[in-house]
Amino acid sequence: MTGHTRKPGFASRPGNPESWIRAAETPPNGKAAGEAFTARLTIDITPELRGRIKVAAFRRGITVTDMLRDLLAREFPSCEGDQP
Repeated sequence: MTGHTRKPGFASRPGNPESWIRAAETPPNGKAAGEAFTARLTIDITPELRGRIKVAAFRRGITVTDMLRDLLAREFPSCEGDQP
């Protein structure tokens, strides 16, 4: 143990931002385009807002994930010219 090798940090960013955010070109296993690739999105919210979101999802009988995916899909519909 004479030398120290530098490892990339846990949250290090890739060198090319385009490859970092680009979705897969072809969906695997014949899945629909929306089901083929998912990416995790982390946001900071207050504990009170988190509680309200969870209660709303429970009352609607759906998961928080499904409720927020639907909300984001309505707010940001896909447009033909938006693809890079």
